[in-house]
Amino acid sequence: MERHAALLSKYFYFSVDLILTGLAFFIAYQIKNTHFGGLSSDINYPFVLLLLLVVGSISFNVFLLYQPGRHLDLLRIFASIVKSVSFTLAGSLVILYFLHLAHISRLLLIIFALTTIILLFSVRIARVIMHRCGIVQSRYQKEILIIGSHERAKDLVRYLQSVNHYAINIIGCLEIDAKRSGEEVTSGVHVIGSMDDYRTLLLNTAVDEIIFAMPLKKIANAGDQIAFAEDLGINVRILPDWQIYQLHYHPKIASVFVEDFVGLPTLSLTSIPRRVVELTMKEVFDRLSALIGLIVLSPLFVAIAATIKLTSRGPVFFKQQRCGLNGRLFDVYKFRSMVTNAEELKKDLEALNEEDGPAFKIAKDPRVTWIGSVLRKTSLDELPQLINVLKGDMSLVGPRPPLPSEVQQYDVWQRRRLSMKPGITCIWQVSGRNSVAFEQWMRMDLEYIDRWNLLLDIKLLLLTVPAVVFGTGR
Repeated sequence: MERHAALLSKYFYFSVDLILTGLAFFIAYQIKNTHFGGLSSDINYPFVLLLLLVVGSISFNVFLLYQPGRHLDLLRIFASIVKSVSFTLAGSLVILYFLHLAHISRLLLIIFALTTIILLFSVRIARVIMHRCGIVQSRYQKEILIIGSHERAKDLVRYLQSVNHYAINIIGCLEIDAKRSGEEVTSGVHVIGSMDDYRTLLLNTAVDEIIFAMPLKKIANAGDQIAFAEDLGINVRILPDWQIYQLHYHPKIASVFVEDFVGLPTLSLTSIPRRVVELTMKEVFDRLSALIGLIVLSPLFVAIAATIKLTSRGPVFFKQQRCGLNGRLFDVYKFRSMVTNAEELKKDLEALNEEDGPAFKIAKDPRVTWIGSVLRKTSLDELPQLINVLKGDMSLVGPRPPLPSEVQQYDVWQRRRLSMKPGITCIWQVSGRNSVAFEQWMRMDLEYIDRWNLLLDIKLLLLTVPAVVFGTGR
C-alpha cells in the first residue's frame, strides 16, 4: 500500500510541476512580448510549449525530483531543479535546431528557465514550511510495533531504519520472555515488554501496524493476539515463514493478502479500506475543500468571533484534546459555546448525562452561553475544525473524534472506529445524533468504515447540509 501511495504522491507533484512549467512559459511569453519587443510570428509557440513539457517530463524524473523524502533537503532539490531545467532547455534547443526552428528568441527561453526554477523551488519551500509547521503530515508516518527481538527482528529493524524516507517510527519490540524487557535490540530500539503487555500496549498506545517477526508457533494463543488487533482495526503483518495456517484462524473483518512493505514481502491483515487511489483523492479533496472553506468563510469567522467576544468573557476558540487515527492525540478546535470553566463544572453535572455510554451530553446544558446555543443548533461551532482538516488531523467525513477518557471506556470492538481518520460529519451526524443510542452510534461508525467509498462521503456531505439548516444535528 505504501508503494502505491508513494506512486500517487509522485504523480501528483509531477502534474503540479508540469502545470507550473506551462505557467512559466506563459509568463515568459508575456514578459518578452510586453517589455522586450515583440516575438516572431513565424514560430509555433504552442508546439514549443509542448516540446518543453515533453523534455521537461523526462528531465524531472532523470534528476530525481520525486525521490521519496528528498523534498526536505532544499539544497539538493534546488541543484536538481537547476539541472533538470537546464537539461530541458538544452534538449529542446537541440530538437528545435534539427526542426529548423532555432531562431526562436533566446531571451524568451532564458526568462522561461528562470521563471520555471523560481516556481518549482517556491513550491518545494512552501511544502517544507507546511511540513515543519504540521500543516502537512507525511502519509507514510507509521508507528510500528515488532513482535520478536532475535535475528529476524534485528534484520527487520535495521532494514526499516535504512529506508528512512518512509518516516517509520519503531515503538519497540515485544518478547515472550518478560526478563528481556529493557534490552537493546539494535540502534536504540529496545524490548519494551513481553506478550503479557501486548493488549494493554495496544489499548494505550498509538499503533498503526504490528509486525510478527518470530515464528507464530512460539507465541501462545497467537491467533487470539492477531484477532485482538483485528478487533481494534490495527494492521497486522507477518514475516515469512508463513505459518498462519497452523493457527486455525479465520479473520472476521480483515482482508488477508500478500503485500510488499517498504521492499519486504509480508502477509498483511487489514480492517480498513484498501482503495489507495480513492483514499488519496479523499485526502486531497479534504485539504483543498478546507483551504477554500476557510478563505470563503473568513468573514463569517470574523463575525462569529466578534459576537462571542462581545457577549461573554473568555477566548473565541475552544481547544480540546481528542483521539485521532489509531489513538493519536491532537487538539480539536471549535468556537467557544460554553462558559470558560465548563470543564470544571462537568463533574457536577455527571448525573444529568443523557447519553447511555461513555459520551457526555445534556440537551439543555447550563454551561452553554446564549450565543453558544445558536452556534450549536446550527453546527457553526464546528467550523474551526476546517483547520484540523487542513492540518491533516481530521477529514471532512469520518467518525467523530472522541475524548481520551471516553476511549478508555470503549469495548474492544468499539475501538475499531479509530482505524480511520476522524471527521467533522458522518452517518451519526445525519441520523438524529441525540436520538441514537451509544452502541448504535458506534455501529454506524463501523458501518461507515466497512462501506467506505468516495460516493458515500459525497452523500453524507450532502445530507449534512439539511441537518445543519434545519437544526436536526442537535
